[in-house]
Order: sequence, then structure tokens, then C-alpha cells
Amino acid sequence: MKSTLFVLIGYFSGSVLYARVFANLFKKNDFINMSCDNNPGTSNAFRYGGFWCGVFTLAGDVLKGFFPVFLYMTYINKEAYNWLPVSLIMAAPVIGHAFPVFYGFQGGKGIAVTFGCLLGLLPIWQPLMTLAIYFIFFSVVLRITPHYYRTLAAYICSFVTMIFTIESIIIRTGFMIISSVVILRLLISKENKERIEVKLMWMR
Repeated sequence: MKSTLFVLIGYFSGSVLYARVFANLFKKNDFINMSCDNNPGTSNAFRYGGFWCGVFTLAGDVLKGFFPVFLYMTYINKEAYNWLPVSLIMAAPVIGHAFPVFYGFQGGKGIAVTFGCLLGLLPIWQPLMTLAIYFIFFSVVLRITPHYYRTLAAYICSFVTMIFTIESIIIRTGFMIISSVVILRLLISKENKERIEVKLMWMR
């Protein structure tokens, strides 16, 4: 019963699109429609809404993933894990962000929310670090552009890495669900999917 409640809490928490909330507060109502992918997420909040709109959106998106996962793992679940419900709790904020009930199930990609969910697993730090390292690697060392393909590569490589490095079936399953949702949202997004480019750091 508690697990079901926290799945719902996580989903409804994720369904609050802070890019839209702060776009209204900062009088930037049209910035999502101005963007190339119509994504109500942190990147477009910074790019089209301005610095403070981006900062508040980033904080909201990270925290809405962090709190449901952290609260359940830290204070609620004191007994042996029932792995599937806990995996769903881990993924629920990302599902809510990608398919929000409050906005006709038309949401964002869920990248910042993913980092929030993985942050909620602390002191288990390996999943968070794995995703962060791949994003940095594909942004700086082996540069993949546009961001659409970089995100696909980061999530796929992170999931494969976690299969071999993370013992917890809860975390592996949770991240599998998260990755599936993010990739699905990417595939059905309206953005123009330009040709992929891959360059090493020292190549221009």
C-alpha cells in the first residue's frame, strides 16, 4: 500500500512541469512554442526563458525527482525490498514528467528529473555518477551532436554499464524503466532530428 502511494506521489510530482510554471511567473509564456522541439524542460527554460527561469526550472525538476525517491528509501522502506514496486517508485517522477496528467500527457524528456531520482538513491552514488560521466564524456571527449543523439548514447551506455556494475535489481530495473521512458519521449518528440556528428575532443 505504501509502495503504491509513493508511485502515485512520484508520478504526480513529476507531472508538475516547472518550465511551464516559471514561464508563467517570468512572463515568458511563449518560450516553449518558440523552441525547436517544444520541450518543456530545463534546457529551453535557460535558452528562451532566461537565467532565473532556467535556474528555478532546474531546481524544480531535480527536486521533484529527488524527494519521492529519497523519502521512500530513507524513511518508509525499513523492511526487505520488494524490488518491482521500488523500481517503479524510482522511475515514477520521470514517467510523470514525460507523460504528465496535468498537461494532456505532453511532457518533456526527463533528463534533469532522472538526475533527481538518482540523487534520491544516495548514499548509493554509482548510478548518478555513471550517467553524469557518460553525459560529460559525450559532450567533451567524444562529442556527439546534436543533443538528441548525445542523450540516447548516454542513457543506453549508462544502462549497459549498470547491468555489469550495479548489483541491485531494484536500481537496474528502475533505470531500465527510466531509460525506456526517456528514449520513447525522444523518439516521439517534434524536434528536427538532424544528422548525427561524432568528433573527438581535439577535432574541430
